[in-house]
Amino acid sequence: MPLSPERKAEYFDRMKELLSTYSKCFVVEVDNVGSNQLQKTRQGLRGKGEILMGKNTMMRKVLKEYVEENPEAPQEALIEILRGNVGFVFTNGDLGEVRQVLEENVRPAPARVGAIAPCNVIVPKGPTGCDPGQTAFFQTLQIATKITRGQIEIVNDIQLIDEGDKVTASQAALLQKLEISPFTYGLKLQSVYDNGSLFDAKVLDITDDVLAAKFSEALQTLASLSLAIGHPTQASVPHSIANAFKVVLSVTIGLDNYTFDKAETYKEYLKDPSKFAGSGGGGGGGGGGGGDEAAAEPEAEEEEMEAPAVDMFGGDDGGDY
Repeated sequence: MPLSPERKAEYFDRMKELLSTYSKCFVVEVDNVGSNQLQKTRQGLRGKGEILMGKNTMMRKVLKEYVEENPEAPQEALIEILRGNVGFVFTNGDLGEVRQVLEENVRPAPARVGAIAPCNVIVPKGPTGCDPGQTAFFQTLQIATKITRGQIEIVNDIQLIDEGDKVTASQAALLQKLEISPFTYGLKLQSVYDNGSLFDAKVLDITDDVLAAKFSEALQTLASLSLAIGHPTQASVPHSIANAFKVVLSVTIGLDNYTFDKAETYKEYLKDPSKFAGSGGGGGGGGGGGGDEAAAEPEAEEEEMEAPAVDMFGGDDGGDY
């Protein structure tokens, strides 16, 4: 039933008010989303954002009027993406928090005949609760089964439906028989609008850790390139200094009448490596000699107890074979 002129004018004013109030919004797909689920999503977004649904032609008309009334408004980019069963979720808050609310408000749904599968559907192995008389039904779907304790049991996990395929009548009947609801429906994020910029919702998956890792990788590439062509940059200077120190150090080690403070440690090590042998973990061993001897005694006793057990061939010397 079409809207009355009064309701239509009210809708136009409402959408224009939202466009003026909020600088960010999600464009969401609402396929297979019922009114009750949509109402619960609205409740979850209270204080964070507002949902606006409507016919695409009417929303395009509102956007065109709004852009004509506000020539500098950047919302014109939203006109071209109004395709399919979509709506808007307006917000001025954190996009990540709003996204979390939308993704939490999903519900399981059975597979209906002719529906496009949004994900792969796997039927797990195990008992089905079906009596042996229904074996032919599983054979039609080429599912290996066996009879266990008076019921049909699926032998292996079966990928029944691939993502993007249409659900057939046999597949829907099997899932209904096994009481499996393989799909979940909710407001699916399609695009994100932020102060005139429009981008894919996958951009929200980029975290600070991902950005830091990408920056570090680019910095390493820049340093390698700078060192290869001999052009110093801020990224390559630390490596250049380290390489120069290694060259100066190698020359200094070969000289008997010249040295510098940083090179002394390396020269001492080359002269007598044994001086540095205990530097890794011997700092606390000076005052605990008696404790070490006491700790060694149980080991000696343990060896004496184990020695007779080695001689399994009757010889007197347990150490030889």
